[in-house]
Amino acid sequence: MGNTDVIIKVENVSMQFNLYREKVDNIKEYIIRQLKKGGYKPEPFLALRDVSFSVCKGESLGIIGANGSGKSTMLKLLAGVMKPTAGKVAIRGAVAPLIELGAGFDFELTARENIFLNGAVLGHSRASMKDVFDEIVEFSELGEFIDVPIKNFSSGMLSRLGFSIATITVPDILMVDEVLSVGDFKFKEKCEDRLRYMMARGTNVLLVSHAMKDVVKICNKALWLDHGAVMRFGDAGPVCEAYEMS
Repeated sequence: MGNTDVIIKVENVSMQFNLYREKVDNIKEYIIRQLKKGGYKPEPFLALRDVSFSVCKGESLGIIGANGSGKSTMLKLLAGVMKPTAGKVAIRGAVAPLIELGAGFDFELTARENIFLNGAVLGHSRASMKDVFDEIVEFSELGEFIDVPIKNFSSGMLSRLGFSIATITVPDILMVDEVLSVGDFKFKEKCEDRLRYMMARGTNVLLVSHAMKDVVKICNKALWLDHGAVMRFGDAGPVCEAYEMS
């Protein structure tokens, strides 16, 4: 990576998806169209375009932009969920991704069962999850619902559970996608306090958010994406201000 302080380095990254515009209602129609037209022709869509930036130890990064700007795609590349079509993504350290509400959960299982399941997805042993189980339940404030299948949970309850599990340890990098926007004000404050606690102990936070106040409050750097391209990267205050004025 070069500089030993750099923990995330993104170099000339592009991400292309193939979109199929035509809709079919059943398999028979799909086969007929395949035979008649020689198959469907996908339309290429560039979700990210030649993106470059780096994050050093001690920095927290807010990723901002309108819907469809490539924010969540960028976070998934950083989390290793996807590989870029072009360019390089280099990460140094342990990553705890909280990039999709309910990711790693089985909605037929109870909250209790999902704590151990999600812990395993994040690489924690059952024994270590037993040690922190009570702390997770206490932080999430879901004690009375702990043995309820999570398919009955609201989005706010899912957010509480996911955040409580993902932040039970202090990883090198924590990636959070819009989770702070779900739930009540008091729990949001608890989450922000937990993030500050982790950051004080060396965790680098990557936060995707539409709330510029949250980004400025939590992050010291910001990356503004627009249609997959970098509009601006630098100190969070000026970047967020420029985005709001655009």
